[in-house]
Amino acid sequence: MSDEVKAPSPEIQSDGKIDRINKQAIKIRQTRKKFRSYVVQIIQIFIGATIASIGLEIFLVPNNVIDGGVVGLAIMARYLTGLPFGVFLVAFNIPFLFLAHKHIGKNFVISTIIAIILLSICSEVAGEFPKATNDPFLAAIFGGIIDGIGVGLIMRAGGSLDGTEIVAIIGDKHSPFSVGEIVMFINLFILSGAGFVFDWDQAMYSLVAYFVIAKMIDVVTKGLDETYAIMIVSNNPRELTEVLNTVIRGVTLLHGEGGYTGDPKEIVYCVVNRLEVTKIKDIVLSIDEHAFVTVNSVHDIVGGRFKKASH
Repeated sequence: MSDEVKAPSPEIQSDGKIDRINKQAIKIRQTRKKFRSYVVQIIQIFIGATIASIGLEIFLVPNNVIDGGVVGLAIMARYLTGLPFGVFLVAFNIPFLFLAHKHIGKNFVISTIIAIILLSICSEVAGEFPKATNDPFLAAIFGGIIDGIGVGLIMRAGGSLDGTEIVAIIGDKHSPFSVGEIVMFINLFILSGAGFVFDWDQAMYSLVAYFVIAKMIDVVTKGLDETYAIMIVSNNPRELTEVLNTVIRGVTLLHGEGGYTGDPKEIVYCVVNRLEVTKIKDIVLSIDEHAFVTVNSVHDIVGGRFKKASH
């Protein structure tokens, strides 16, 4: 009885080779896609750093108006010592970057380092241009708008310029305070410092600039068109779904259960823009006046069929 080992058929060998080629092709496409994503990210950070430096160096800094966080500390340190802004921006952020690497992640740290370096370079270049206005209030408003747009673009690209935000993110996990509350608390001390370094008028202008910057960051990161998620608990979910599908882009039915009665429930879920919220509520209450409706703000949407409606 012979123990012959049959060689794989040509068809099997061919299939295996094709599989390897397909896997290699997929890997190459994924690598290229990842590389393009990194390039776009760096370009966005560069644009954001350029815009932010214009707001700082042409509007805020020449009028002794500061931003909050580490940027504000760096501006005051430059005023007191005469050393470049970028030196302090990098130095003050170093301990926060170590914290971020441990608690947030490597990608965030890399994006933040790139953003800090680019802002330092762009600030040196923008500092050579004359200031746009001598009015500190106008500087606070327009400098805040421009700076906020730049910082918002950097944040959308996954980076940051402010180590205090890193502290706030970590503190949020170990305290009853939110990220926003912690950032505000820290910035109250930093902006108060402007009163001692410059004068109290400049501190108040800096507070105005800080609120303008914060609002512009929200506009850039969340968009001008506010979007809302609506959840409806109704005894007529099918009728609601049919009607809503005629007026908005899409409706999803979620299967649930009454917590008290244990009865099966179908929950209607949809995402709409701010102009459609009232219309949806009116439709729901016209079909089921006892329906339970919740409306929540949505910060970002990826995929799906949702598109901004033309107003």
